[in-house]
Amino acid sequence: MDNYKKRGYLNSDFKLFHLIDTKKQDFEYHYHDFDKIIIFIQGNVTYRIEACTYKLEPYDVLLVSHNDIHKPDIDPTVPYERIIVYLSPGFLQAYKSESYDLSACFQKSKELHSHVLRLHSMDKSSLYRSVTELEYACTHDGYARDLYCQVVFLEFMIQLNRASLTNLVKYLPPATADKRILTIMDYINSHLIDDMTVDSIAESCFISRYHLMHLFKEETGYTLFDYIAEKRLLLARDLLKTGVSVTEACFNSGFKNYSTFSRAYKKQFHASPSETIKEQSFF
Repeated sequence: MDNYKKRGYLNSDFKLFHLIDTKKQDFEYHYHDFDKIIIFIQGNVTYRIEACTYKLEPYDVLLVSHNDIHKPDIDPTVPYERIIVYLSPGFLQAYKSESYDLSACFQKSKELHSHVLRLHSMDKSSLYRSVTELEYACTHDGYARDLYCQVVFLEFMIQLNRASLTNLVKYLPPATADKRILTIMDYINSHLIDDMTVDSIAESCFISRYHLMHLFKEETGYTLFDYIAEKRLLLARDLLKTGVSVTEACFNSGFKNYSTFSRAYKKQFHASPSETIKEQSFF
């Protein structure tokens, strides 16, 4: 199985960075155990997220959920500038009520298979003003800077969700995304705990076995079995973090054999399932 690495670490509920890269960087496919928002400012960047490809334009907003496998392709001849926000999966839930949910834009992103939001027009846009205020907060020191950044970010999230609900931003269709692949991914992610074979997936998605294997590798960069195994392991880790037992996490994430699960888990996360549970007890 390909070892898609976890990148970045989050030791708090919220972390914000303003980055400008001018040197060549090569990123492999990777994932995070936190949610990520990227506000693209400048550069020549193509982003690949779960088999979808996007050519970015200034002030595009990328929504990358935890466990989404992704990578950027960056032109090193142009400065790559962006604001990145790391969010613990429960951060936005703390600001949820009966009348609003700041994670609604993420939910809509999943429903539409679109990870990029684009402003229809930046003129007189409240969201654009929120982005520029956030950009300013990131680049200027001052009293209670970290708290100020968090307050401005929450305002940005309010404006982002308002724009999403009123269609003032466009959920961008991927530049390249074979609808058959999206159908296959939907099927896999909704049947992780079930028995799945190449033949059963091919039959359910109305595609031949050969084309299924070939197309999936060509469009995503990883094999069908690697993707399934990766998603099952990520699901198992999420379950362990909620306090379920190791045995429950094993069988409720689609594994049929505990020894196979334990070996794969240790190889992927460099820690045993039991160690993951112990880590949670410290928070």
